[in-house]
Amino acid sequence: MFMPILSGLVVSVDAFFIGLSLGLQKGCRFVYLALINVFLFALCVLGFLIAGQIYERIPFEPDYVVGFAFIALGLWTILYYFVSEQLRRRKGGDEANISPKTFAIVGLVMSGEAMLITMGITFLFLPHSSFAIPLTVALAHFGYSALSFHLARTKRMRRIPPALSNVVSGLALIIYGTMALFLDLGELFT
Repeated sequence: MFMPILSGLVVSVDAFFIGLSLGLQKGCRFVYLALINVFLFALCVLGFLIAGQIYERIPFEPDYVVGFAFIALGLWTILYYFVSEQLRRRKGGDEANISPKTFAIVGLVMSGEAMLITMGITFLFLPHSSFAIPLTVALAHFGYSALSFHLARTKRMRRIPPALSNVVSGLALIIYGTMALFLDLGELFT
């Protein structure tokens, strides 16, 4: 029971950088982050319920699905930031403001990756998975992102460029995806 919870805490660290990225945006309020995390919790529960149902029906190793999905999400996070940044510069937009479209996309990506994390941990620890997995993943995402959101509002953190947090967040997803592909995480934790 302890290892699935520890896994949920460890693989949710990328939420720290998402919260940091949102905190550096002038137009983003903490209530937006809270709304993202409510949606994220719902998707974590859904991912937990789906994982138990589809595990036996997947004809190949589920770690491949989880690994490639995380790598794709990480690459998308990095590329989306740079593409949207180029578009913002062409339009002459304010660097510190976040558009509603970007906020919605960040929320969907963060919630989608939390759902995948939940499914991945559930796959790894079946048949001993419990509701503690989606609860831990959701609470860890909220805790990490809330902490970094508030840290970003301090004077020292404002000097960190938003690109750094987006790239690190994307790299965290890519690293977790690579680990799911090449390491048997279930054996590491037993």
